[in-house]
Amino acid sequence: MKLKHFALASAIALSIGAFGAAAWSQTPVHADYSAPIPAPQDVAFPGEITLDVDATDVGRGIFRIHEVVPVAGSGPMTLLYPRWLPGKHGPRGQIEKVAGLTITANGQPVAWRRDPGDVYAFHVDPPAGAAALDITFQFLSSTDTAQGSIVMTPGLLNLEWEGLVLYPAGYYASRINVAPSARLPEGWSFATALDGDTTGAAPHFQSVDLATLADSPMFAGRYYRRVELDTTGRSRVSLNIFADRPDQLLGTDAQIEAHRNLVHQADLLYGARHFNHYDFLFALSDHLGGIGLEHQRSSQNGVPGNYFTDWNNTSSRRDLLPHEMTHSWNGKYRRPADLWTPNFNVPMQDSLLWVYEGQTQYWGYVLAGRSGLLTKQEALDSLALTAAAYDTRVGRTWRPLVDTTNDPIISPRAPQAWRSWQRSEDYYSEGQLIWLEADTLIRERTNNRKSLDDFARAFFGVNDGQWQAPDTYTFDDVVAALNGVMPYDWAGFLHERVDAIAPHAPLDGLARGGYRLVYNETRSPYLSAQETHRKFASFTYSIGLSVGEGAVVNDVQWDGPAFNAGVTRGAKILAVNGVGYEAEGLRRAITNAKTDTQPIQLLLQDGDRYWTVSIDYHGGLRYPHLERIAGTPDRLSAIYAPRRR
Repeated sequence: MKLKHFALASAIALSIGAFGAAAWSQTPVHADYSAPIPAPQDVAFPGEITLDVDATDVGRGIFRIHEVVPVAGSGPMTLLYPRWLPGKHGPRGQIEKVAGLTITANGQPVAWRRDPGDVYAFHVDPPAGAAALDITFQFLSSTDTAQGSIVMTPGLLNLEWEGLVLYPAGYYASRINVAPSARLPEGWSFATALDGDTTGAAPHFQSVDLATLADSPMFAGRYYRRVELDTTGRSRVSLNIFADRPDQLLGTDAQIEAHRNLVHQADLLYGARHFNHYDFLFALSDHLGGIGLEHQRSSQNGVPGNYFTDWNNTSSRRDLLPHEMTHSWNGKYRRPADLWTPNFNVPMQDSLLWVYEGQTQYWGYVLAGRSGLLTKQEALDSLALTAAAYDTRVGRTWRPLVDTTNDPIISPRAPQAWRSWQRSEDYYSEGQLIWLEADTLIRERTNNRKSLDDFARAFFGVNDGQWQAPDTYTFDDVVAALNGVMPYDWAGFLHERVDAIAPHAPLDGLARGGYRLVYNETRSPYLSAQETHRKFASFTYSIGLSVGEGAVVNDVQWDGPAFNAGVTRGAKILAVNGVGYEAEGLRRAITNAKTDTQPIQLLLQDGDRYWTVSIDYHGGLRYPHLERIAGTPDRLSAIYAPRRR
């Protein structure tokens, strides 16, 4: 058989295997692969999609989906799988995990054909007279971290509806109604912001529009505890805790009270609420993938299982809930205009993420401090680490901060060889420094009569009780609101820090806050806890590298001592000065090199390659701290102090 004939025969055989012999004979695939994809219109989709998700196969991580999609009119239809996902700011839809797609109508197979230009679109030709398409497929979630985040384990699951649905093109997501239901393992509990029948292992929820459904994920698991956090009766705010083991659910009274304080301090900051109830979905697990993802009336939060039981070593995780709750105001209800899209397959633009994420990062740490989730010293120590990291981010000399807002599209959190040079989503924490600078500037120039709190209340705390439709904003809206708090050249202030390159991070907020960034040989308790919890050792500000699990170098500072000696990310450190590697041993070697003219020698391995590098560094250990500037107002302490009204 000639090669081209063999290929053709193989293709036909594969097609018959995919669709079934009946599908091939009764509904042939059309030759036209260039059917246009209808643009979304602000009109109601006729009818209601029913969506049933079988999430019982937790041992193998398989979601089984059954949909019934009404046929609108006559002629071809295009079904879309969500690609551009809110909160992820980029094309993160996991189309590669969709399998077994089968479509029928009137009991007969209907062939589908994937659009060659947009692999998230599927063209179908419903038979004449068909009232609905009956659709089944599986979502094959990751079973190993190499495949992506784990969202289903034998004891826990994270159900994200937008990854489990096909929807008709040509409509706004907010104009497509869906009646969702799920099947869970017997004995499991669940939590979600959706309303409806919340009993048993097969909950059915009230019909909602597709945008709201995608914004209302579910956590479920074998071990569950629910804690009510709102003490005012204003509206329900619940902490829904899921864990690998029942003992991990038992936070102390003081720990739980700090989470109640978070809700109270958020109310004092923003004034309004943009939810009729709010659910923290909180997974404490060493097996389910970690996550922090915002939604209007809930948030998905995943941390290691010892969040409560090893409280002193989990401080670096305690800004997560304040950050994600803040997004209910900043990012969900108030949203950058160029980030809002009519459905999940229209590309997003991320130019204002330094407001969306940067100011949320700022308020996340402020609220963590005000609520007691972080002590003041922990908040200051965290801020010192942030200031040092971005002041030494050498990529800032060629790449402005605003360009990093494209990173969710360019390289969504993929590992980088040289992060300090490439930069990666720096709008989060460098944005935090910009908003600290704005806050302290307002406090200084108004003699502490006003602050960024006033901006938050005026800009985000509007229209109390509204949540269904986002209220979008532009750069000019942000500037106008800042000027409403305190007249100033805010446009120039922001352009200088966001759009221009600069050799150093914006650290004026530290000085106005009464502190300076310094380095000494002692790790802060916050950094020590962070290293213990995340299993790494930082030598970033001395020899210019960080070492993770297995003695593997997980970061190297561009143009730093280790970089210039030839160390690369991913190399394993076998020995330091001829002695087997351990973090404490490397610390001793760096300290001893202060009085030794010999360079520090590292024996490295990468696969079958072994080599030795000599790092000619004699400056000792260097760790960042904030030091009070004598005789200046301590505005940072005022920022992190709990509000009383």
